[in-house]
Amino acid sequence: QVQLVESGGGLVQYGGSLRLSCAASGIDFWLRVMAWYRQAPGKQREFVARIAGGGSTNYADSVKGRFTISRDNAKNTVYLQMNSLKREDTAVYYCNVFGAGEYSVWGQGTQVTVSS
Repeated sequence: QVQLVESGGGLVQYGGSLRLSCAASGIDFWLRVMAWYRQAPGKQREFVARIAGGGSTNYADSVKGRFTISRDNAKNTVYLQMNSLKREDTAVYYCNVFGAGEYSVWGQGTQVTVSS
């Protein structure tokens, strides 16, 4: 079955960096557009970035120029390099197939907290 395991979150100061990883199994990873999402307290889950199997990328306007999504198809892993972090980036970060909905399988997420 589908399994998604996110890691790499933590507490970081304003302006700092973190690199998130997500290991996927149970899907034809190299064929899928993979994405990162995040959910802040009291808010709905939102799209952050996506990457196609061939490497083309798209970003939410709020993270453009600061975050970089990448993938390693040999390892079934997708990454999110986050630089110049802001307090508003504080959230639980999830990865999934792009377009996954409420009833899709989701991992446990990884908490990112940015302190001022």
